[in-house]
Amino acid sequence: MAKGSKMKASRIAGSKKQRPAGSAAPALQASVLPAPVTGLDAIDLSIVALLQADARMANNAVASAVGIAPSTCHGRIKSLQERGVIRGFHAAIDPAAVGRGLQALIAIRLHAHARSNLATFKQYLAQLPGVESIFFVTGDRDFLIHVALANSEALRDLVAHNLSVHPEVAGTNTSVIFEYVSVERSISAG
Repeated sequence: MAKGSKMKASRIAGSKKQRPAGSAAPALQASVLPAPVTGLDAIDLSIVALLQADARMANNAVASAVGIAPSTCHGRIKSLQERGVIRGFHAAIDPAAVGRGLQALIAIRLHAHARSNLATFKQYLAQLPGVESIFFVTGDRDFLIHVALANSEALRDLVAHNLSVHPEVAGTNTSVIFEYVSVERSISAG
C-alpha cells in the first residue's frame, strides 16, 4: 500500500459510533477512498460533512462549528448548492410507514434498437409509481430500478402492465428485498 493511503476509518466512514480511545482503525485500500473533489477547501468539506450528518442544522451552528461568520457560511452553502456539490436536503422516509412496505430491485434489459432512446426511457421509468431510484448499469441489463410498493400485487402490476409490455423492454428480472440497510457515509475534511 502506498505511503499516505492509510486513513482512519472514522474519518471516511461517518459512523455515529465512536471508537474507544486508543483503538486502531483498520487500514483501507486506496481504491475505496473517495476521489478528491477539486475546488473544495477544508471549510467546504467540513460544511458538507456537518450538513450530511444533520441537514437541519442551523446556519449559525454550522458557521460556529467551522469557525466562520454566519454570512460567510450562508454564502458557502449557497455556492456548494450552485456548484452541485449539495444536491438537496432530504427527509429519509420509511416506505413501510407510508404504505409501501414491499421493496424490490428490477433489472431491465432493452432491445438493441431501443438503446438510442435511453434518456426517454429514463423519463418513463421516473414517472412510474413506486420508483425510488434508477440506475443505468453495465452487464447484461441496462437499468436497475429500486421500487417501494404496497404489496406483491402492486409489484406484479408494475412489472406486467408497465415494464414487460413496453415495446423497448426485452426482459425484466425482479428481486424482492428482504431487508434494506442504508449505509450513511460522511466525507472527511482532511
